Amino acid sequence: MLLIRNGTLINPGLSQEGSYDILAAGGRILAIRPELDEELAQRLALAEGLPPEDLEVLDARGLYVLPGLIDTHAHFRDPGFTYKEDLFSGAAAAARGGYTTVILMANTKPAVDTAERLRAIQERAASAPIRLLQAANVTRDMAGRELADLPALAEAGAPCFTDDGLPVMDPDILRAALRAASPLGLPVSLHEEDPALIAQNGIHGGGRAAAHYGIGGSPREAEYTMIRRDLAIAVEEKARLVIQHISTKEGVEAVRQARKVNPLIHAEATPHHFSLTEEAVIEKGTLAKVNPPIRTEEDRMAIIEGMKDGTIDIIATDHAPHASYEKERPLTQAPSGMIGLETALSLAYRNLVLPGHLTLMEMTALFTSNPAAYYHLEGGVIREGAPADFCLFSPDSQWKVPETFASRSSNSPFIGEVLPGLVAFTICRGKVVCRAEAHLH
Repeated sequence: MLLIRNGTLINPGLSQEGSYDILAAGGRILAIRPELDEELAQRLALAEGLPPEDLEVLDARGLYVLPGLIDTHAHFRDPGFTYKEDLFSGAAAAARGGYTTVILMANTKPAVDTAERLRAIQERAASAPIRLLQAANVTRDMAGRELADLPALAEAGAPCFTDDGLPVMDPDILRAALRAASPLGLPVSLHEEDPALIAQNGIHGGGRAAAHYGIGGSPREAEYTMIRRDLAIAVEEKARLVIQHISTKEGVEAVRQARKVNPLIHAEATPHHFSLTEEAVIEKGTLAKVNPPIRTEEDRMAIIEGMKDGTIDIIATDHAPHASYEKERPLTQAPSGMIGLETALSLAYRNLVLPGHLTLMEMTALFTSNPAAYYHLEGGVIREGAPADFCLFSPDSQWKVPETFASRSSNSPFIGEVLPGLVAFTICRGKVVCRAEAHLH
């Protein structure tokens, strides 16, 4: 059993904030009380018929107790590219960042386009220290020509369908996918970039970074034209749809208008898109090369405004590990993507809460109760009977982003920065799976 004492609860799913003690037993939350000592904890456990267990007491004085964070969009590269990341190195990175549930993208090798492949990953993921959910592909082999068997994949446990890394270019295929996914109650999640409009991916087209490197890049039209097309289809079909890692002000506005008609449409923002501008690509090179690219200050602020007014209601990392030698290639040859699980909460605290754009409660909802509700996940809220998944966050601590991470890869543009707010403990199923170490500044 675990007793968390003296912490300040931040619980957006129940709009609850205050000083509470929390008792966890059997992987569940057994009791939440303003005051709960060890003797009462033992009596409550006995009353529930739980077997006697050693009671661990965790003093959370000075810490915020949040629900365990949920990432709806991460790449663990397993199977096929485990030299970059695997299920267990990715889980360790997630735990260090305060995450207790992660949805894994399906652009693996082989692709996750059959129930058999999905179950094979789930069986291995079951021994990870946190909850790993494997997304399934929209189309067979991510080729965009033939739908995967979405009902079979849903029955096997897929939380969503995505060909992330590639857009679904054929509108008829997308419409068929939305029609197939709708009765299953699961969203289709889309990477929105039209390759026909992209000269070089990962760099904002027509901006300062593209001019600096003398390349064409990926213009904003590549994203927002696809977003507008796919939103129109989702509105017509009254379907669940997620617009992934939105990067343009036009894309944000398109989602804003579409959600007024179809509230089943949702959108993600990544920490790098609301923290950085294309100046980072000039300064950091390939470490800041991502798809879709980091764009202008106007785009960054439009994303933040989208979070403020509820247009964007999920923060997702798009954690995308790559080996050092891959990122050391010339800019146009290096792969796009950066790791993000270990820095996400501090970046959100620095760029959303401290400037006053969002309250801590509002920011926490984007990481917890909102994704849990949309993806029908059991966690995301702290209440009796719920999973005992927590992120204990120290707002007054600072830490220096290290050169090496729990992740197998280190492709982060934030290395060396001192960030505010530290994940002090991550608890999943009532067990401490990560404690803060090193890095304190």
